[in-house]
Amino acid sequence: MKRKIAAIHAIDKGILYMLASALISAMNGAVAKMLGEEISAMEIVFFRNLIGVAIILAALRHTPPTLPGGRMHLLFLRGLFGFSAMILFFYTITTIPLGVAITLNKTSPLFVAILAFFLMKERLNRYAITALILGFAGVIFITRPEGIALQYEHLLGLMGGFFAACAYATIKKIRDIYDARVIVLSFVGIGSLLPALLFLAAPHVEVPEPLAFLFPRFSVPSTPLTWALIAFMALISTLSQWLLTKAYTLGRAGIVGVVSYTNIPFAVGFGWILGDPFPDLWVWTGIGLIVLAGMLLKKS
Repeated sequence: MKRKIAAIHAIDKGILYMLASALISAMNGAVAKMLGEEISAMEIVFFRNLIGVAIILAALRHTPPTLPGGRMHLLFLRGLFGFSAMILFFYTITTIPLGVAITLNKTSPLFVAILAFFLMKERLNRYAITALILGFAGVIFITRPEGIALQYEHLLGLMGGFFAACAYATIKKIRDIYDARVIVLSFVGIGSLLPALLFLAAPHVEVPEPLAFLFPRFSVPSTPLTWALIAFMALISTLSQWLLTKAYTLGRAGIVGVVSYTNIPFAVGFGWILGDPFPDLWVWTGIGLIVLAGMLLKKS
């Protein structure tokens, strides 16, 4: 009996930690949206990751990693996929409603299931197949494409979900040979280096308008408020990740994972405060279908 009570309390704490993580994650998106009015999405990614590099290096200096490492190409791919997912996520945040951008990013579990099927030969059971159908139906409800063409920003949002799935799949391959901090360092390190290279290339290349967000002209933020928002975003991003880790440590993954979807209504609320239109019935239906798909995948 005591064990059951302890388990229930652990799950309750896990839910509370995940609710806090979801709220702060949505707040992080809201801060990125505010910053998008002052600096480019690429600059947001650059500064956020640069601060992350400093934090992780300090942590590694304090407590060196003990795992052996190896398979450097997978570590590099994790960083590349993570950077790709982040720049697409932040760009869509600055161009479409916050709740919609975060919902499209939540399609990553659907892509994880597809990648597992094709690359790892994992079978798709009836839950997974139903989830894929519902999830992509939800995307159609949200984007309401004309003919077969998605709006460009929505397509980038889906691509962000795909690259996030690639990053998750890569982590599964290296989590037993690399310290978690080293894996994060590969992400924030490449997420700092690649934007710096793109900034250097920007004055010397001409790109089509749809790709212009990848080659912005670099400018140092000029106001204390912008710097304060950058620092605040780095702080709450770290806090959100810590809360998420605690949630999965204390609660059952299935229950805690479902609670993680509360960051969507939180994001809708923050977006509405910042001037986004309130989602209509079609968008809410699409959000519901994607959330339901995520819940089904946790059963598969």
